[in-house]
Amino acid sequence: MSKEAKFSMGQLVQHTMFGYRGVIFELDPYFMLSDEWYLQVALSRPPKDEPWYNVLVDNSSHTTYVAQRNLMPSHDLTHIQHPEIKLYFEGFDKDHYLINKSHIQ
Repeated sequence: MSKEAKFSMGQLVQHTMFGYRGVIFELDPYFMLSDEWYLQVALSRPPKDEPWYNVLVDNSSHTTYVAQRNLMPSHDLTHIQHPEIKLYFEGFDKDHYLINKSHIQ
């Protein structure tokens, strides 16, 4: 059984190990990629039964898939610079992004 998500879509977060900042654009209740990906990329072996998040990385054009235990709320509340930001969000309200409702399926 998966655990409750600590973060939400539109929330600004920071990776605890690598230090990069980003915004959550999707969340999975548990790990949903392949075992091969997990073995190659998730070297710290975070739990698969906890939430995982897709994050738009600030000042980059890539995204990451991150385990809940490797994220913390960002204290830097400035806008994220990412080419896909408007695909997922329609605005920014003080400390979080507003979900672009046309993107929700």
